[in-house]
Amino acid sequence: MIPLDTRRLFRAEFPALPDRAAAVRRMVAGHLRDWRLGTIVDHVVLATNELFANAVEHGSSGPADTVTITVSLERFGRELRVEVADGSPVIPVARKPEPTEESGRGLAIVEDLALDWGTEPPDPGVRGKKVWFTLPLVATS
Repeated sequence: MIPLDTRRLFRAEFPALPDRAAAVRRMVAGHLRDWRLGTIVDHVVLATNELFANAVEHGSSGPADTVTITVSLERFGRELRVEVADGSPVIPVARKPEPTEESGRGLAIVEDLALDWGTEPPDPGVRGKKVWFTLPLVATS
């Protein structure tokens, strides 16, 4: 088990393309398993995937866009934090889609899975925003 006072961080950038979602999921799952956090892998991967999909669909200007997504995980005390940053300054808004709609549930899924979620400005000198969520940290041996 990793001591709770240990800070872990990884950051990776991906092209803002839907076909990169599988690589994002594999990377997140791999790091969590390396950190012996297997009990939360499914929830973290699903919530991260939803934020990545939103960033690709709403945070890029087209399929050939060079906007990249940055995914970071940090361990603070008893929480795991995931941030997805994109180049759009438009803040996401949770909505209630009709039952027959095929999309529009991403933020509701994140809200259901996460302890907390929100947005914040990008890093200094970068355009866009960060969308983040936290989960209680449960370590496995």
